Amino acid sequence: MELYSPPQLGHRCIECMLFSQKLTMVTKVASDRQGIQSVEVGFRLLKVLAATNRPMMLRDIAKGAGMPAAKAHRYMVSFLRIGIVEQDASSGRYDLGAYALELGLSGLGRLDPVRLSGPILESLCEEIHETVALAVWGTHGATIVRIADAGGPITITLRLGTTLPLCKSATGRAFATFYRSPYLKKMLDDELREISESSKTAVTTVRRQLEKNLTEIREHGIARATGSLTPGINGFSAPVYDHTGNMVAAITSLGTIGEFDVEWNSLTAKAMIAAAHSLSHRLGYGGISE
Repeated sequence: MELYSPPQLGHRCIECMLFSQKLTMVTKVASDRQGIQSVEVGFRLLKVLAATNRPMMLRDIAKGAGMPAAKAHRYMVSFLRIGIVEQDASSGRYDLGAYALELGLSGLGRLDPVRLSGPILESLCEEIHETVALAVWGTHGATIVRIADAGGPITITLRLGTTLPLCKSATGRAFATFYRSPYLKKMLDDELREISESSKTAVTTVRRQLEKNLTEIREHGIARATGSLTPGINGFSAPVYDHTGNMVAAITSLGTIGEFDVEWNSLTAKAMIAAAHSLSHRLGYGGISE
């Protein structure tokens, strides 16, 4: 009597089974990544409300989100229950509710310019081929807290923890122009007196020259310095703002004279301003970023 022996699987058949198993796993992962579509659809309504900045009728919210009013109404009922939207009893208009504000404030509290600046600085460094840095206002003034190094001698000038003067550096001038702080004013007055004494020039003359520089900086939205701090080194510094409209940091770049174009409309200046705008947007300036 012969014992039953199951047929042996060929290599091709085994490959098919393995492929089928792998396809099932990939499909499951893809399915997991799909998320909950109804949540994504509902947030289109919130996006319309947030962008409009005023209470809206249901039909207008639905139109802005590209969905029927009846469907939009079901979402709004749920949003009302959790407090992310509210409705005016007399007009029937909807607006963002208390919970939306709570979420927004919580999100803003987590926005750290130093952490968020990393990819922006790296991208800017690659674009302009110069060392770039982020500075914030510290105990002793404008302080370098992050650097994207392009290599070369500029790193010697820009070191972590370096505090830059207000009058002679591009970074300092950016803070002197756009930052608001009583301590900054006192520090600026002290610097002006020191410059006056060392150059044997009247304080009023030194201050007049600085004001001329700061007016030019306000005009162009970016500060510059041409060899005034370190001989042979030029610099740009662009202000970064948070959701309150206050300056919280500056993006700075340095380069050697002859290679670093300090014209106000240069490609470097434009790239610097764009990078500062990008970080400001991430920090909620001009509206919460997506």
